[in-house]
Amino acid sequence: MWSHLLLILLGGIALWLGANNLVQGAASLARRFGLSDLVIGLTVVAIGTSAPEFAVTLTAAIDGKAAVSLGNIVGSNIFNIGIILGSVVLFGSIPTARQLVYRDTPILLFASLALIGFTYDNIISLWEGAFFFSALCIYVFLTLKNARQTNKSERRSPERLGITDILRLAGGLTSVIIGARFLVDNAVAVAQHFGLSEWLIGVTIVAIGTSLPELATSAAAAVRGNLSLSAGNLIGSDLFNMLGVLGVTALINPLETNNESRLDLLAMSVHIAIVLLFLRTGWRLRSSEGIILIVLGLARWGLNFV
Repeated sequence: MWSHLLLILLGGIALWLGANNLVQGAASLARRFGLSDLVIGLTVVAIGTSAPEFAVTLTAAIDGKAAVSLGNIVGSNIFNIGIILGSVVLFGSIPTARQLVYRDTPILLFASLALIGFTYDNIISLWEGAFFFSALCIYVFLTLKNARQTNKSERRSPERLGITDILRLAGGLTSVIIGARFLVDNAVAVAQHFGLSEWLIGVTIVAIGTSLPELATSAAAAVRGNLSLSAGNLIGSDLFNMLGVLGVTALINPLETNNESRLDLLAMSVHIAIVLLFLRTGWRLRSSEGIILIVLGLARWGLNFV
């Protein structure tokens, strides 16, 4: 039992370190190809911080642990915009970017409501996965197109590839894959030991482990006083988790669902709607609203164990 808990901890650490090296290595390579910091942030960083969710979700799906797979995405998204975002706001109020109010957060809310509809027949099919992934491709294309038009001055001249960047990228990817395997296998073992459902373990313990990169990134941004960047990164990460990670996983291996997931899917949609409301009210997130987000996130987790 204790060995499983230790391996879960080690798996979470491996995911965290692996995602960090993956982001740094990929960002450095992208700069060598002449990409701007904005384009790197919109693509490489978003993909890198979602690498643990993708590795764990796909690993669990291939192993036939669909409940862990979907639970990880739902739990991670609630953790990001509930507990992490709420904690960041405690450092100070966050000015709201119009892009978050009028584009990113509404798309995230629409995707979460679509997911509820997709689970009505107890399966997320290949075609539904294709819909999510296509939506992500369109979103990324339009975002990058806009970034190129407004930030032409940031473009760099390509540089020579560095072996250190390649090794960091490869090492980070390997660490994420190994960490995902440790986390999934041992989380399922713990669930079976205590008689817990795979959904419950996926939406709580596994979700915390895969959210470590977002937690680390947000904590670093808060310490530097760059709070607005943290809010955008968290919402962007949730968007990529939903459309990208879940979409690709369903394309590879359609996911079976059950009634146990419905309440958490609804809770996730409510969380997103509340965040959108808070972002629009006064065009900033306040500390009092952060406390509400934290309480809602903790309450949702508490109800899972009742």
